[in-house]
Amino acid sequence: MIRIFIIFLISIILTSCSLNENSRIWNKKENNKTDENIKIIFDKKKISYQELNPNIILNLSKVNIQDKILDNKNNFGKQNYIGKLKKFKNFKFSKLNYENEIDLKPLFLKDGIIFFDSKGSVIRFNNNQKIIWKKNYYSKFEKKNNPKLFFALSDKKLIVVDNLSNLFLIDIDSGNLIWRKKNDYPFNSEIKTFDDKFFAIDLKNVLRCYFIKDGSECWNVETDKALTITNSKNSLIIVDSFIYFINNLGDLTAVDVFSGDLVWQLPTQSSDIVNITYNFKNSKLVSEGKSIFFSNNKNEFFSIDLKNGSINWINNISSSLTPILIDKLIVSISDNGFLFVIDKEKGNIIKIKDIYKIYKDKHRKKIKPTGFSISQDKIYISNSDGKLIILELKTGNVLKVEKIAKKIMSKPILYNNHLFLIKNGAVIQYK
Repeated sequence: MIRIFIIFLISIILTSCSLNENSRIWNKKENNKTDENIKIIFDKKKISYQELNPNIILNLSKVNIQDKILDNKNNFGKQNYIGKLKKFKNFKFSKLNYENEIDLKPLFLKDGIIFFDSKGSVIRFNNNQKIIWKKNYYSKFEKKNNPKLFFALSDKKLIVVDNLSNLFLIDIDSGNLIWRKKNDYPFNSEIKTFDDKFFAIDLKNVLRCYFIKDGSECWNVETDKALTITNSKNSLIIVDSFIYFINNLGDLTAVDVFSGDLVWQLPTQSSDIVNITYNFKNSKLVSEGKSIFFSNNKNEFFSIDLKNGSINWINNISSSLTPILIDKLIVSISDNGFLFVIDKEKGNIIKIKDIYKIYKDKHRKKIKPTGFSISQDKIYISNSDGKLIILELKTGNVLKVEKIAKKIMSKPILYNNHLFLIKNGAVIQYK
């Protein structure tokens, strides 16, 4: 009887606590109270867009054509390609074990390309698709752990960092190893070079500077660490004597390229991102003039002042793809298949066009764009369903849809009047 009475008493106490507004444990009003000045970054609402000025014509015919494959500012603009998407060459390698994403890029040479295979072998192809050399510097254990390699070129030396914490320097003529070093954590970023140094970011959000000659570390800059590991590739750019990088928490940092001294830092996200970092993705950074441009998959597109890190403008565009700057405009593709044209100075949206309306609703929910490039008169968009969508640049109208791969493929890369795409097992060259 006493036991029943005790249980009854406890239930009354708990009920009164949950119904009492002044209770600090159960008070929903207090827990839900939000400062009006706090911006809610991660809203669970689905992002939807409507077309805006879809028939507006863009006159970009007089804009200069680029023909570069390397740029420390990631600013490539319109690239030289007037081909007819006719398959020209096929550089084959053993299939990689990346089923969900191919965020990779070959190293382009005047007489061929350099890429890697599933066991981490570095392969140099000539323009006739023949292998000049093939070298592997991994142990049996490392070969089983899916090495993912990132390349940069300095004179005739190939710089390599990977997702297994290794960094290498290889002679580009012979493929022979010059030196090999080990980092504390795996790398997951672009590589940039400046004078006698190169830079990369590891998975602990540390920017590291190394001397090319011997691989010794010249300095490092630590930023906040995420609690989870993300697949998002970190980005960095170099403008004048400063290096700018963004980590997987959305912190944008400016550092002196010679000393590693911090110049400024701009957190673009709330601390809540720590709990959901795995799903958070930034685009690559792109710089022109006095600004840095980038976007993320949480409905934010930024223009940031290079000098002091202040925000020029923010617009509501959800995209993890690298934006392309053309004259006074920015072109972006949202993660749900909308083409955006934006005024570079003020951030005003000039045009929105639904590219994925060529798909039925049940299909478009399953796909996303993986990258895009712009030629003299066309936009080439790669998709996670293995299709390449070709748009007319001035109108945004779909001209053609070409099936390239069974599954996901890389972004289209335009260079030297050719188009390159990486699918699993081959780098395909079109003319």
